[in-house]
Amino acid sequence: MLYQQVDTAFIDAESLPWVPLVPYDDKILLKYFKLDPTRGEYIVMMRTPLGVQLPKHHHTGTVMVYTVEGKWKYKEHDWVAVPGSIVYETAASSHTFEVIEVGESGYMTTLNVVTGELLFLGENEQVVASENWKTSLQRYLAYCEQHGIQAKDLTAFN
Repeated sequence: MLYQQVDTAFIDAESLPWVPLVPYDDKILLKYFKLDPTRGEYIVMMRTPLGVQLPKHHHTGTVMVYTVEGKWKYKEHDWVAVPGSIVYETAASSHTFEVIEVGESGYMTTLNVVTGELLFLGENEQVVASENWKTSLQRYLAYCEQHGIQAKDLTAFN
């Protein structure tokens, strides 16, 4: 694709489904906006109810998290992310995510820009699962097919 063909993209959130984070937890919902195979980046909203926790994980790239509603934290830190706050995670950081409080929707909601892989860690810090733009695309496409939804090309530039 020539650079002249790349234009500003508008992504309508209402046209995208909330996809459960299976096989890890079907209560955590993801709305994928962009899955960039060139940069290994994905842009995704996450909705998590109270009482749900992701296992400890390690990031191979950077992550930016904007909190939309609710409160959350990492067990390894003493801060709490609240609506309007931004958390910047450096590459090679590891932590355990937990929801502290949900918003009016009944969820804690964030907008995440993730680069690289998210490696889920076991009890002895061994990698037990990996998430990236490609596993996200596979999850999105499988969900759309299962529910009769016309999938969008989330890897396209516009």
